[in-house]
Amino acid sequence: MTEPFEVITVDTDRVACDGGGGALGHPKVYLNLGPEGHVECPYCSRLYKLREGALLGAHPGAHAH
Repeated sequence: MTEPFEVITVDTDRVACDGGGGALGHPKVYLNLGPEGHVECPYCSRLYKLREGALLGAHPGAHAH
């Protein structure tokens, strides 16, 4: 197994990735972290990992009723 290009810790289970390179990046894609709490971008191989203690399915700004 190869090491990921970059590991980014996130607080939500949905992320957007554009490669981070401006014009040198890639088309913006929206990715959902799976039940294991991580997802790899198919374009640039960035690995998005859910921060320890963050809850899968919790979205910033969402209000419980």
